[in-house]
Amino acid sequence: GEVCTMINKKYSEFLPSMQSAEELVSQVDGLSSNIDLLRAGIENEVQRDLNVAVAEFTELKQQLERDTLVLSILKKLQEFDTAIKEYNTALLEKKYVAAAQQLEKARRSLKMLESRKGFELKILKALGTELTVQTQNVLYHLGEEWQKLVVWKLPPSKESTSLESVTHSELHLRTAPSKEEEIAGPPVAAVLQAFAVLGELHTKLKFFGQLLLKYILKPLISYPPLQPFTEEQSDVFILRFKSEEPNLDHSSPMEVFGKIKLVFEVLHKYLLNVPLEQPTEDKKESRVILAELLGDMIWEELSDCLIQNCLVNSIPTNSSKLEQYIEVIKSTEEFEKALKNMQFLKGDTTDLLKYARNVNSHFANKKCQDVIVAARNLMTSEIHNTVKITPDSCVALPRPPDPGADHLKMKKTSQLLRNDVVNLENETKLSRYTFSLPTCRISSSVEKLMELAYQTLLEATASTDQCCIQLFYSVRNIFQLFYDVVPTYHKENLQKLPQLAAIHHNNCMYIAHHLLTLGHQFRYRLTNILCDGAATFVDLVPGFRRLGMECFLAQMRVQKGEILERLSSARNFSNMDDEENYCAANKAIRQVLHQLKRLGKVWQDVLPVNVYCKAMGTLLNTALTEIVTRIAALEDISAEDADRLYSLCRTMVEEGPQVFTPLPEEDKNKKYQEEVPVYVRKWMTFRELMIILQANLQEIVDQWADGKGPLAAEFSAAEVKSLIRALFQNTERRAAALAKIK
Repeated sequence: GEVCTMINKKYSEFLPSMQSAEELVSQVDGLSSNIDLLRAGIENEVQRDLNVAVAEFTELKQQLERDTLVLSILKKLQEFDTAIKEYNTALLEKKYVAAAQQLEKARRSLKMLESRKGFELKILKALGTELTVQTQNVLYHLGEEWQKLVVWKLPPSKESTSLESVTHSELHLRTAPSKEEEIAGPPVAAVLQAFAVLGELHTKLKFFGQLLLKYILKPLISYPPLQPFTEEQSDVFILRFKSEEPNLDHSSPMEVFGKIKLVFEVLHKYLLNVPLEQPTEDKKESRVILAELLGDMIWEELSDCLIQNCLVNSIPTNSSKLEQYIEVIKSTEEFEKALKNMQFLKGDTTDLLKYARNVNSHFANKKCQDVIVAARNLMTSEIHNTVKITPDSCVALPRPPDPGADHLKMKKTSQLLRNDVVNLENETKLSRYTFSLPTCRISSSVEKLMELAYQTLLEATASTDQCCIQLFYSVRNIFQLFYDVVPTYHKENLQKLPQLAAIHHNNCMYIAHHLLTLGHQFRYRLTNILCDGAATFVDLVPGFRRLGMECFLAQMRVQKGEILERLSSARNFSNMDDEENYCAANKAIRQVLHQLKRLGKVWQDVLPVNVYCKAMGTLLNTALTEIVTRIAALEDISAEDADRLYSLCRTMVEEGPQVFTPLPEEDKNKKYQEEVPVYVRKWMTFRELMIILQANLQEIVDQWADGKGPLAAEFSAAEVKSLIRALFQNTERRAAALAKIK
């Protein structure tokens, strides 16, 4: 029973808690289904309403943006319209600056409108056109005003800027408005300011600058007689020219600077001295200095013109005048300073001043150029005007300066140094003829060239270091130029005319001779400056000797060719018993002698005697060798042939030496004619040939003398045998004779 009650008790306690749990479950179930309903409600309705609201909001926002944009565009259109209206009013009242500013405003509005992407209005194109038309319109009016303010009176022919036509150019600058106009015309400042606002100032000034250069500034530099003068009237300032007789070909830089300065002063006072504002991109106004603007445009061309046509001519040509050049430098400095004060120039030393200050270098350049031009003129002048030089000839050589003395103060005494005595280190005297030149003729132009070289080196020793170096090298250039120019320039004549070839040969030898000692006389001054004794010309000597030799040898080849050509018509000297053959051979020999005689004449007194004798000897030798070769080659010589050949040879031996006439005095040539065997290698061979032509067999054998006689000295055994076979018929005596020749 106890157990029963206990269970009941537990059960009675358990039941209510179970009931409450069941209630809780059913409550939760109810709540859950409510939530489901609510979620369904939210998902179906509230969400939809929210989406609608957001969409509406966005649409409204876009609407607002569109309206704002349209409003700003309408505003800009209105601004454009107002600006154009105000511009028109200002233009009517000739308030050009205001008009220009309104146009710029309109331009800015239009720029804004055009920058709106996705909003291309048809109207914009029309507005752009309107703006362009109005800009051209105001520029036209401004141009008209400008032309009243700045009036050019130019010569009728646009092309010419001759002195005559330039004299009629005038520039009128308006200083006050003219009385006739109802409304006073706008002042210069307003017109220029309006141009500045419209961005046209540069173009206007550039055109003005070009006219200024062409009709005023450049003519003042180029024509010394031209003087500017000014005239002031009540409302206009006039700049015009008058032409005066010049006292020099070139005005001094001082005069030119004075004239140019006057022009700039006038422009500064009456035209350019107005303050202007130039609108820039970043809205800040910036000051514009008109003078500086114009200066920038024309200064380079102006300073070039001043350098080329004024300063270049003022560079002195000899060192003594260099000191006076300080004046030019000073006046160049003052000129630049004046232009700076008027604000035409900004910044420091310009090219003009640099040029003037660099006078030493220009002096050297000019000097070198003059030297080279003079040298070139001498080289291209005629070769055949000659002077005679002898071992005793003098060249005016400067005295070498004392190594210790002050070079620049040294008195340039010139001492005549004998051509053949060179004081080496002032104590050792070389033999009188060590450096002597043989008597001969050279072109007078080459003598002058040598004098030019000496004078230039003398000038170099008295110059500044830089100039000294330049002058030394320009003297070297003279000789290199000679080396290059003369053979080419005179090429044809040197080939055609034997006399010129001889003179050219002498010229080269004369130059080579002087180049040996040329650096030596100036060594004290030059060696200090040029490194390690570079002050020499010795390296050029071999080239000149070769040049002279080659030219003369080429001429010799031509002459040899002619001799052989003439002898080729002698029919090999065969069958002289035939009259026609004999005549041909005789004629050939006469022609050769004639050619040699003519050469002997044209080289007479021109070539040094030893060269003359060698040259004539070589050519006569060519003729004799050819004759010997031809005769020795004959296979059959009849007795009559032999006699005729002998008489032809005798003509050569008798008349050949007479072509040696190296000197104009006849009696002095005997000595050289007697020495012909010395200069003609085959002379004895020729004489031996003549003996053979006249001798009998025994005499020939005697002349041979077992290979020890005079005949054996000139001919080989084979040649002698061949001659014997040609001259004598085949007999036992001939066979015996032939046996002895071996």
